[in-house]
Amino acid sequence: MSEKPRILFAGTPEFAAIPLGALLERGYPVVAVLTQPDRPAGRGRRLTPSPVKRLARAHRLPVLQPRTLRDDAVLASLGAWDADLMVVAAYGLLLPPPVLALPRLGCINIHASLLPRWRGAAPIQRAILAGDEETGITIMQMDEGLDTGPILHAVSCPIEPGDTAATLHDRLAALGARALLEALEFMMQDRLVPRPQDERHACFAPKISKAEACLDWTLPAVDLERRVRAFDPWPVAYTTLAGRPLRIWRARVVGPIPPAPPGTVVTADRAGLTVATGEGGLCLLEVQPAGGRRMAVADYLNARRIRPGQVMGGHAMDGTPGGA
Repeated sequence: MSEKPRILFAGTPEFAAIPLGALLERGYPVVAVLTQPDRPAGRGRRLTPSPVKRLARAHRLPVLQPRTLRDDAVLASLGAWDADLMVVAAYGLLLPPPVLALPRLGCINIHASLLPRWRGAAPIQRAILAGDEETGITIMQMDEGLDTGPILHAVSCPIEPGDTAATLHDRLAALGARALLEALEFMMQDRLVPRPQDERHACFAPKISKAEACLDWTLPAVDLERRVRAFDPWPVAYTTLAGRPLRIWRARVVGPIPPAPPGTVVTADRAGLTVATGEGGLCLLEVQPAGGRRMAVADYLNARRIRPGQVMGGHAMDGTPGGA
């Protein structure tokens, strides 16, 4: 195949908007865009279009926002575009078999991990939580399973010690665009060779829940520090102090520290607020008190008397920590 394929693009968040922009910049014929219905957002809960929809509208592309793909009318509408290929990136709906079979070249997915590691909804966060040193982008031929299709192309990148889910997301979004363009070039040169995933190495990345953000101080400090990074920007790691929720945006592992029960404040000064854990200490560097702004711990301590011996909580609180 020497000509650029006619593409039906399906995606919703910023992670998907980046490769869509790359396709348009390279002149690929995107015939239509599928994205999730507008959702309420912000304090006013106004219906807000997705980043993919905003980009598609800016380029005057047809936008489809079905609530389900298991509808004969929707299937007929998709078929009418006569696409050669569907490109999917964080769309938010599973593609049923009739949709997978529509394009003559099938459907390919931009997945934010090196499959078969971290199949599922939260590969970026799960990779950080697990302490992985490497991740990447996989371009996969889609089948009926959850991220189980053959691998067409993969590009790796390191996970840096200070990476958060936010910083790693942005790097992977850019890498996803690059990997997609490379895969399409290989496709047009008949150089793509699908290879099956090795099921022995498969692991799953379930969706992140708010409950996971509540820090359990009996865990080792290294695990808690990974949670702080993995849950930035959502749902944000938190604990309680003096009965009030305290969000934790940045922290580092320290040691050795004086013996103390997990959750006990060991030091509280301008260098940080160090808390004993199940193994080692966690020094809080940037926090957000209930109803307040995100701030350095030095600023937080200026307005509060926090003393060694106070104990951080480890139980989920009602409501949203920090009020934000």
